[in-house]
Amino acid sequence: MEFSKKFESIAPSPTLAIDAKFKQMKADGLNVVGFGAGEPDFDTPDHIKQAAIDAIMSGKTKYTPASGTLALKQAICDKFERDNGLSYKSENIVVSNGAKHSLINVFGAILNPGDEVIIPSPYWVSYPEMVKYNDGVPVIIPTLEKNDFKFSPEQFEAAITPKTRAIVLNSPCNPTGTVYAEPELRAIADIAVSHNIYVVSDEIYEHLVYGGAKHTSIASFNDKIKDLTIIVNGVSKTYAMTGWRIGFTASNAKIAKLMGNVQSHTTSNPNSIAQEAAIAALNGPKDELEKMIAEFDKRRKYMVERINSIEGVSCRAPQGAFYVMMNIEKLIGKTICGKKIESADDFSEIFLSEQLVAVVSGVGFEAPAFVRWSYATSMDNIKEGIDRLEKLLKNAD
Repeated sequence: MEFSKKFESIAPSPTLAIDAKFKQMKADGLNVVGFGAGEPDFDTPDHIKQAAIDAIMSGKTKYTPASGTLALKQAICDKFERDNGLSYKSENIVVSNGAKHSLINVFGAILNPGDEVIIPSPYWVSYPEMVKYNDGVPVIIPTLEKNDFKFSPEQFEAAITPKTRAIVLNSPCNPTGTVYAEPELRAIADIAVSHNIYVVSDEIYEHLVYGGAKHTSIASFNDKIKDLTIIVNGVSKTYAMTGWRIGFTASNAKIAKLMGNVQSHTTSNPNSIAQEAAIAALNGPKDELEKMIAEFDKRRKYMVERINSIEGVSCRAPQGAFYVMMNIEKLIGKTICGKKIESADDFSEIFLSEQLVAVVSGVGFEAPAFVRWSYATSMDNIKEGIDRLEKLLKNAD
């Protein structure tokens, strides 16, 4: 029996795998501390939950248009105008079952077999697999910690071939927390326009920025780059709505129509109740968001300070999202608890088995000398996890 070669080429998500392992260990009664989840530990704000309850009670439980309701699309257009200075109409918006679904739609709409997509590393683990799923070829350009994990215009230019169709831009970035400044984005935009290359701009963490950093949407510079940019966003991170599964895109009308057509045959509409909740999220007060950002910033500062105080590991202060990339380069080749560390996979496995702390290996992000910590967890968990890190590294030789 032969199976799909394309599907067999797709690797499972290591971030979801480590989160599932953590949850199973916790269910088994082990005192495990987890830093793998890419979701806020805050509850969805009450006014959003109430909007969902009201939607159920008023009978908004039927099919909606496949690409989302007009009311939600209008709320999304208003959000882009208000937050990003971008003018879109409902024909430019496609609402999907989470931002992952949006990205699958995006690559499906713009790629033909063999088309190349440039992806800076470290990258969110799903980007290359999504490109392959849609018969494209991921082209990885590495970035360095000393450059704040940012790729240069020269790297972008050098990676372009006649087969290049798009570049993925994730700012703020998962896993690095990198935020590209406006001049850097303008340089990227100029290259994309000059080569007629799409920019898949993943802006899911746009509101989670710290220390004076500012998110700017690359599509906001001029009409040419706007036409080439496909913005991917959603309500999951900003409003603590990961399980509600509402993502959306903004693009030129032709791409939006292609994505909407395909979605009408695959999933049809996103959850009707979650769409009503998303309207309340986008149009409602931002008090809870501001509290969440302040708490994330407090945790971020603490985690960075503690990690940098420990011999053998280090990290840079992220400007956005809710992750810290811990450099373990000095531990490579050393032995911990009788086990040799040759990559972040080895370190992560030893950390979990010896100290019951779950972090995500950087191997899946193409950053084998790093592990990712999420500070979307309580300060008590952060303190306990780093205390255990100190205990673990006392056994390094």
